[in-house]
Amino acid sequence: MTSPRPSPAVQDYLKCVYVLEEESTGAASVSTSQVAGWLGVTSPSASSMLKRLTGLGFVRQIGRGEFGLTDEGRAHALQVVRLHRLLETFLVERLGVPLEDAHGEAEVLEHHLSEELGARIAADLGHPGHDPHGDPIPGVDGAVAPVRGERLRDVRAGESGRVTRVSDRDAELLGYLARTGLVPGARCDVVRHEPFGGPVVVRVDGVEVAVPTGAADAVFVEVG
Repeated sequence: MTSPRPSPAVQDYLKCVYVLEEESTGAASVSTSQVAGWLGVTSPSASSMLKRLTGLGFVRQIGRGEFGLTDEGRAHALQVVRLHRLLETFLVERLGVPLEDAHGEAEVLEHHLSEELGARIAADLGHPGHDPHGDPIPGVDGAVAPVRGERLRDVRAGESGRVTRVSDRDAELLGYLARTGLVPGARCDVVRHEPFGGPVVVRVDGVEVAVPTGAADAVFVEVG
């Protein structure tokens, strides 16, 4: 059992730490600067809040400027992540909200959705395992499916695979990926990596697309 639901600001920080750990394939800690960058706040502000969360027992300090979630903090993070990803799925699948807009809408709604209504949404959707961006939706028991695939930038030329996940942090980037067809479930062939840090050229539905490095970092592909 978790303690009473934290404030929206605390939820945002706990979710941030969880997602940063998730994106780093289970890293044991995240840095103050990572948290500040993800939330768009100053490092001193992030440091102050992380210290407050340490006092509340939600995070623990692992090293200088490095923090990780406690069991209680992780339980609260999973709760808000579950509601967020269920909302994204509902908005896209039931209301037709564009993929690139669902994240921002869910960011607002997640703090006001009860667990009971979340359960009803999950049942209406057929208890999905992943949201429209390919992120796993935590179960009510806290179980989370592993994130599959590797970043597109790391897939070798000549390999093919299926897009399993796209980062939902940047709406403009999501819109670009949607226009190129690089969305979860799509198959793509890596044609070549341009030299000197250039784009990754992929073929999607028979069309070659030069994917900039930043965008290639946001796409995960399961080769095979």
